[in-house]
Amino acid sequence: MRALHLLDTITATTAAMDGAVIVSGSHGGRSVVGFTLAGRPHAVFFNDAGIGKERAGIAALDELEPARVIAAAYASDTARIGDAADGLLCGVVSAVNAAGRAAGLEPGQTVAVAVALLRRE
Repeated sequence: MRALHLLDTITATTAAMDGAVIVSGSHGGRSVVGFTLAGRPHAVFFNDAGIGKERAGIAALDELEPARVIAAAYASDTARIGDAADGLLCGVVSAVNAAGRAAGLEPGQTVAVAVALLRRE
């Protein structure tokens, strides 16, 4: 079973998280890509921060695709921004990258169900 890490901020990602599933309380904007790749996770979940102008709150999902990182976001009206535990317990997936869709993730799933699916891979 893959390890699970709950990070209120994606800036806390470390190389020790390689291959793990991360639920982050951070937004999924472009600025999180470098922090995410520092840990080389199998999968990562972000708060969509309301998605925003030109999908700014979930821009990292597509940018993580070339690195083959499964990435998804959960709706900001279902879980608090900055609170990974709330994201895991209450979050509902709002967006998924292509790698995530290939792994069986889809909008409308709870984060808890999506994480359980990914940890079994």
